Amino acid sequence: MQLRELSDLTGMPIASIKYYLREGILPAGSRVTATRSDYNESHVRRIKTIQTLRNVNGLSVAQIREVVALVDRGASRVEILKGLQRELQRLGEPAPGRTEAGNAVVRLRGWPDVPTAARGALDSHLEQMNALGLSIPHDALDTYSQAVDLIAKVDINDAASAEDLDTLVTRTAVGMHMHSQLVLKLLALAQASRSIALYGRAPGPEGLPPEPVATHEPVAPPEPVAPREPVTPA
Repeated sequence: MQLRELSDLTGMPIASIKYYLREGILPAGSRVTATRSDYNESHVRRIKTIQTLRNVNGLSVAQIREVVALVDRGASRVEILKGLQRELQRLGEPAPGRTEAGNAVVRLRGWPDVPTAARGALDSHLEQMNALGLSIPHDALDTYSQAVDLIAKVDINDAASAEDLDTLVTRTAVGMHMHSQLVLKLLALAQASRSIALYGRAPGPEGLPPEPVATHEPVAPPEPVAPREPVTPA
């Protein structure tokens, strides 16, 4: 397909396509003439990847370049997933486990005991909670980690079914952002629903009693006034 067709198919303006070609983020097409190149489905997939990382995840051009560089050099899927997590969730550098609660989670779920950016981020959050005196009970930690493990399984299995690395990036990027936001919204709804089941429905907004409904009763006409008797002089 020609450049105009690629633009029409993906919704990306020609000027933007040329920009990403110059930046090396979008691979060059097959040269047909001195002024024309041919593009294929791999270019469509790469543009979808760029659009997702840019519009859904808000990554900069430099960050997008880091991600697609992993794809272009044929990195393993686990390397790509780690790179995406680093760029999308800004977790910092890989770190070994350093909190008892974090180590307990790894043991409970049977997760690999290896240094990762996610492991370091979890430990940092647990340390912040401890500093505020908010230690988490073992049972709650078990329940939370079990729930997120099931969610992660769905996300990773969906990404793993991708036939090519660009599709892997697109699915994972959507999962790490939109699916995570969906989980938070579902959690908010579950908490609200549990509260209603426990305490009952609030009578009105913010617990205030509902405003009385105004009624318009028919107004009776005034009683007729009897005429006064004339007064005769004595």
